[in-house]
Amino acid sequence: MTKWMQGQLFNTNNLLVLIMIVAINGCSSRSKPAPVVDVQGSLPLSQRLKNSVSGSEYIVKKGETLYSIAWRADVDVRTLASINNIKAPYNIFPQQKLFLTKNTSKPSTNTTKRKSFNSSKQKVITKPIAQKKKQEYGVNVVERKSTNKAQQQSTAFSQKIREWQWPARGKIIRNFSSAKQGNKGIDIAGRRGDSVKATADGKVVYAGDALQGYGQLVIVKHNDDYLSAYAHNDRILVKEQQVVKAGQVIARMGNTDAERVMLHFEVRFRGKSVNPMKYLPK
Repeated sequence: MTKWMQGQLFNTNNLLVLIMIVAINGCSSRSKPAPVVDVQGSLPLSQRLKNSVSGSEYIVKKGETLYSIAWRADVDVRTLASINNIKAPYNIFPQQKLFLTKNTSKPSTNTTKRKSFNSSKQKVITKPIAQKKKQEYGVNVVERKSTNKAQQQSTAFSQKIREWQWPARGKIIRNFSSAKQGNKGIDIAGRRGDSVKATADGKVVYAGDALQGYGQLVIVKHNDDYLSAYAHNDRILVKEQQVVKAGQVIARMGNTDAERVMLHFEVRFRGKSVNPMKYLPK
């Protein structure tokens, strides 16, 4: 073997050793694994999990509404309001404690009733039975009328939505998934500043960025059963309690809390995620 060939072989071996050293150093320098981000550019799973609310109690943070909390807890806002004895229009305040689950044990109430019964036992016996029944009957009639009125109002407001419209133009880059940690809506690609439109008539019940992972978010109430959400906006063009019409531009597309410019669109039926494609026109 000539000296020139020996020199070339030496240089080749050195190059291979150098490549191996660089590769080893590159692997050892990464102390944490890379975040798992799907090909569509959505947030890592760890970030999406932060959006949810679990447990039995929750402390309200600044900028949140009862609708946004119910959204994160995957419950109907009416259920959450009923548990906490909050009447419409469901006003809440920062640092307020909310119960997410109904507490079935009420020992204090039972004790109060028992004491009240014992202390007034003699008085109850001396009252005519017919008068008591008449009084109870009158109360039941009032309650029945109030219940019927509330049901009629609820039914009138829960009519089917006449027409659904697409919230944005663009290619669907991620579909709905009913899996436990699946996508709760659809992701629509677009360009920054593209129009984001209300999918149906309704009222804005949340507009802000307090829900981590959703970025600039708008939630619209369409009736007692249906809500829709529009996430990752660059700019919000509506305010809470504002009435909007189907097709009205409510935001501009962006990438707040997302890896790319897109619209994340969700539909909820009585607090539960449903596939938006079942409602949107083909």
